[in-house]
Formats: sequence, structure tokens, C-alpha cells
Amino acid sequence: MPEPTCKMFQSHPDSAVPKESPLAWSYQHVGLPKTDRQSTVLLHEHAFLGHLLLRGGAIALDKALRSVLNMSLPARPLSLTEKGDYSVQWLTPDEWLLIVPQGQEFETERKLREQLQDEHYAIVNVSGGQTLFTLTGKNVLPLLMKSAVYDVHPANFPAGKSVTTVFANTPMVLRRPDEERWELVVRRSFADYIFRWLLDAGAEYGINVSR
Repeated sequence: MPEPTCKMFQSHPDSAVPKESPLAWSYQHVGLPKTDRQSTVLLHEHAFLGHLLLRGGAIALDKALRSVLNMSLPARPLSLTEKGDYSVQWLTPDEWLLIVPQGQEFETERKLREQLQDEHYAIVNVSGGQTLFTLTGKNVLPLLMKSAVYDVHPANFPAGKSVTTVFANTPMVLRRPDEERWELVVRRSFADYIFRWLLDAGAEYGINVSR
């Protein structure tokens, strides 16, 4: 199978320059809350994951994903599928967000392009512009309820659902991969703001931050 003719961006090249999390400045200048064993919310940033935007026909993209990652596109709108450390999420009728482990995005994109060949599609590596926060704990729900405009009640937001919404006055992707875990896909430029918002909104729950 011939190599794809497009140029791809290696977002994790070999370099002596150290990578910095989108929250590196926040950790240094804002600091972390004091560890509290009574905390009921835990925040963790998963920096440096691979974020690939996929656009095109669902049949062709699904076939390529099955071949490369042995996983399928979500079967329904506003949903996501997971397989280990990989996930793919419905964004619009012809757009999906694929998140892969750190350093895997370049090779994953190359293999997808090999499979797709002459299909009408687009793959955009947005890894450097996004980060992912997870929230766990028994008081995550009330924290989300006072932060997001979308109805996050379990009756409206079951496990496996994902939406693009407004959170703390900023656009972001809100996901619930399972019953215990919520995820926020945040633009890099908003990472510090959202971090500060969560620390403030979660103060009454004794929010902790895991690094």
C-alpha cells in the first residue's frame, strides 16, 4: 500500500527541549490545594494525549478505524466509544474526536491515511491545542451542575454520553465515559482559567488535584 502523499505533523519529535503541560504555569503560580482526606472531588490532567479530528463519511472512517485500532465509530450521536486508552467521540454528523495515548497520534494518523487512501476525508492533529481533565468523586455532579449550562443529571447524561457545551463561560467537550468518571476536553488557552474555576467551585467539596 503506497504511503499517503500529505505532510503530517510529528507533535512529539525527539528533542532536548522538555514538554510542558498546559497547566505548568498554573501549578507554579496558582499552586495546588492542600491534601484533604475528606475530599469528595479529585481533578487530574491527562496532558500530552494525542487528539485527532476525523472528518468524512462514517462508513469509510469506521472501516479504517476497525482496521487500524480494532474499534468502531460511536453508533449514536452524542456518544463515545472506548477501548483501553483509546476513545472516539461523535462531534457532528461527519466529525469525530479520536484520543490516543501519548506519542501514538503520528503513527495512528499515518495508518488511518493508508487505509483511507482516495476517500474524501480530513484528519487534523490538534494535540498541541487541547488537554483533558478528569473529575471523580461523589460530589462531581453538584460541581458540574453549577459550572455547565448543559443538564448533567444522570437521567439526561448517562455513562457513554458526550456533548460540546459551554462550561464556565467557555466552549468545551464534556464526556462521561463511565459511571464514576467525567472528562473535560479543554482548549489549551483556557486550561488555566478552567483550572482556577474548578479549584474555586470545588473548594466547598475539598477538591484535590492529582498530578
